[in-house]
Amino acid sequence: MSAVLALDAVDYRYRGATDNALSEVTLAVDDGVSLGIVGESGSGKSTALSLLLGLARPTTGRVLFEGERLDSADRRRMRSFRRQVQVVFQDPYSSLDPRQRVDRIVAEPLVSLRVKRAGEARDAVARALAAVDLEPDVARRFPHEFSGGQRQRIAIARALVTGPRVLLADEPVSALDVSTRLGVIALLDRLKREHGLTIVMVSHDMSVIAAVCERTAVLKDGRLTETGATRQVLDQPAHPYTAQLVAAVPRISGAL
Repeated sequence: MSAVLALDAVDYRYRGATDNALSEVTLAVDDGVSLGIVGESGSGKSTALSLLLGLARPTTGRVLFEGERLDSADRRRMRSFRRQVQVVFQDPYSSLDPRQRVDRIVAEPLVSLRVKRAGEARDAVARALAAVDLEPDVARRFPHEFSGGQRQRIAIARALVTGPRVLLADEPVSALDVSTRLGVIALLDRLKREHGLTIVMVSHDMSVIAAVCERTAVLKDGRLTETGATRQVLDQPAHPYTAQLVAAVPRISGAL
């Protein structure tokens, strides 16, 4: 199984900082596999996600997409990367433009990447909304008309509209109530299976990772402390910090 995305011996230090946000992190995201990156606030997980998205460059080390360095990719290669790697952000209330109708919001990646004509874009938006179980009339409405869970489904549809290979999710359910979380988690799990998506999910909550991800990477203070099959990490944590995470988080949907 080949890695579609990878961090190779990555250090990252923010400008003006004295300590690294990430140190010596090597992490492979295998094609078709769901990977959870878990850790407390300040562990470096959001920094890792930014690097995997190509939004930041490592201080040292390499970020690889399909085995090639992302920081040396030409414009055509980066356009392909942007089409194939999409993101769902944490807060569905701030990530959707309140002035735009849903159809325009979902079509944003198509417009910015110029990958579809107008008619094709409408069809792609309709398919993306259907994939997240939203009715066609949703396309003509505005974000304020929807609940937090529905807004996050709209955000997921936006990420799906280009037909991506990889979906990166930054704390995708942390802003939602418990019952709504379960529905979004079930949706992500179904999309992974039905669309063959590679999913990278960042979360502070091990139970959320357990519900979706086949593999888990644990970050603490910018260092990778443990990686492995999620069930093994949960049942037999090799690091004391991992054991603390497993013991501390609430359990949902019987995942733990």
